[in-house]
Amino acid sequence: MSEHKKIIENIGKKIGFEPEVLHTVGELDPEFLNAYHKCDKKMLSDGALPAKVKALMGLAVVASQRCEACTVSQMRNAMHQGATKEEIMETMDVIFLTSGAPGVAVCRNALKLVK
Repeated sequence: MSEHKKIIENIGKKIGFEPEVLHTVGELDPEFLNAYHKCDKKMLSDGALPAKVKALMGLAVVASQRCEACTVSQMRNAMHQGATKEEIMETMDVIFLTSGAPGVAVCRNALKLVK
């Protein structure tokens, strides 16, 4: 198995799925994937903040950036890290307060994962 496939498999185990874009990036530029992985390891691991909290923060950030596909990815990660429905809905409150209705609307497909 190639090094980039091992990295992607490792990320997949931590977030519960393997983002397709990482396969493409790994084939095109393995060095970029290695740099991405270093950053990702910090976000996907407990530190001063639990990984679950970082995933919920990531959800709020990508919602504010209006990236619908990213909200689905971050929601899957948050749920894989153990985020509860209540924690997710409280994060939606934060998204609404900081990004307004458009931030919440961009989460429509991500919220379907919570049901």
